[in-house]
Amino acid sequence: MVEIAAITLATLFATVSPIDISAIFAALTSEYSDKKRRRTAVRAVTVATIVLLVFAVLGEALLSVLGISMASLRTAGGIILLLIGIEMVFARSSGASSTTELEDEETQERQDVSVFPMALPLIAGPGSMGAVMLMMAHASDFYQQATVIFCVVAIMLLTLACLFAAIPITRLLGVTGMHVIMRVMGVLLCALAVQFIFDGVVESGVLAAVGQ
Repeated sequence: MVEIAAITLATLFATVSPIDISAIFAALTSEYSDKKRRRTAVRAVTVATIVLLVFAVLGEALLSVLGISMASLRTAGGIILLLIGIEMVFARSSGASSTTELEDEETQERQDVSVFPMALPLIAGPGSMGAVMLMMAHASDFYQQATVIFCVVAIMLLTLACLFAAIPITRLLGVTGMHVIMRVMGVLLCALAVQFIFDGVVESGVLAAVGQ
């Protein structure tokens, strides 16, 4: 359980990226009062947590209905995480954890940014949703699945703490500091992603079929 907990925490920390999100949150709520900023942070993290837990609990059933095998999920999830990791290494915004220009325009017209874009897609984006489903599929028993869920909650609490301290964190680390952390986590995420791809390909039986 220690191994799956470490992998889950590292993967979710990289895909959710609480420190980067705190910088975005600070910018979006720069004109908010402290009370409104805290309320917005709590609502954003609550919504994101619910979304990720739903994907964690119902993800396997959804895959079964769609006829998607675990090997396919591991391979596809590994590819998505690899792309996110590469973007992080080069300190660029990934489409899996950022908004489009049209979404940015809509954000500026909204008074409440807690659900969109904070909860979705910044905190609970395609990358983190896929990571949760992938880790639940990787868990072999109830205890490991419970460990994954515990890790999701832990990362969400860390994200909430980062949002509460968004302005101090942004001032302390600066752009360079946040990019250094992003690059380090990106390298680790790339390594995990490649391992997921290898596991998926081996489990699919493709290599055995080629060797016959």
